[in-house]
Amino acid sequence: MRKLCPKLCPNFDNKEGLETVLEVPFPEEMLRSLGSSTFSRWNNLRSLMKAQPIDRNYTHLSSTPRNEFMALLKLVGSPLVPIQVQSDQSLLTRPLTDCSTEDSTAKYIVQQYVAATGGQAALNALKSMYVMGQVRMLGAEMQMGEDSVQMGGRPEFGGFELWQKNPGLWFLQLVVSGFKVSAGSDGKVAWNQSSSHHFHANRGPPRPLRRFFQGLDPRYTANLFLDAVFVGEKAIENEECFSLRLETSMQILQAQSSPNTELVRHTIWGYFSQRTGLLVKFEDNKLVRVKPPQGSNDLVFWETNIESVMEDYRSVDGINIAHGGTTVATLHRYGGLDNQKRKVEETWKIEEVGFNIHGLSDDYFLPPSF
Repeated sequence: MRKLCPKLCPNFDNKEGLETVLEVPFPEEMLRSLGSSTFSRWNNLRSLMKAQPIDRNYTHLSSTPRNEFMALLKLVGSPLVPIQVQSDQSLLTRPLTDCSTEDSTAKYIVQQYVAATGGQAALNALKSMYVMGQVRMLGAEMQMGEDSVQMGGRPEFGGFELWQKNPGLWFLQLVVSGFKVSAGSDGKVAWNQSSSHHFHANRGPPRPLRRFFQGLDPRYTANLFLDAVFVGEKAIENEECFSLRLETSMQILQAQSSPNTELVRHTIWGYFSQRTGLLVKFEDNKLVRVKPPQGSNDLVFWETNIESVMEDYRSVDGINIAHGGTTVATLHRYGGLDNQKRKVEETWKIEEVGFNIHGLSDDYFLPPSF
């Protein structure tokens, strides 16, 4: 496991006091963007880590206002999958017999994936994990019409740390250009909060973070696609892949809907290399219908499509983990007089991965008080 050189935050309150060790890997580009002087940079960073708004009204991301940028950051950085998945259940316990050809083919592909990522015994032995990485975000202005959205502007930089423990406990801390998002699950409720928004509990049962399925946790990935169907073959990044699809049930869609919104569908695809057996691309598409106000018949839809392409698989303690990749999220609002699109891209690089973390307590995953 590769170690990072820690960054030390000066103690401006007490020159004789100890410096603070920063655990999240803040890139130098992000630190420079937090202020014009060393004092203002570290002071803004200290306020940020206390989840207090810092002295910035806009980001470089197409001059996006604070609240809008935070929504985009959550969209690409900390979404959940729609289906409840356990990381601690034994893998591949279901027989390939007594099921359709599409189902048995899908299960066979998952078996090959488990073997490629380290094997069933090695994956079942994992009790917890820790991941630290850096991100680079690029966005596009909201665009009218059906034309494709082009990326532009200056990139934003940041870092994240992600902790996981069986059964179903996880915690994410993501910081990008002075904006902080925290999210987690204590096995009973999944939640998120940010430097500008207080604690929010997600609807429905607790679900895992989508980032786990970006080549970081083979257990979650294998258990998710056990219920998928084989839908054909497709070339991804010049790699011939098997395609698996998973539909979210109507019962789950209804549980995640709200009084003002209806979740119409949420479909997941996984593309597994025919050559290596590894997951090359993870994609999901969600359609939400916004209920019109009283006296109006205009229906508005929000369609979100997120595609993650993984690369640079490396073995860590015998487990193959993707150490880099790119996620592109496209947000499309249409219906009535609306027809707008926006796109956000995140490129990530994993700096450190560890398994079976000694002394990791369940208390670390408790939701914040509210």
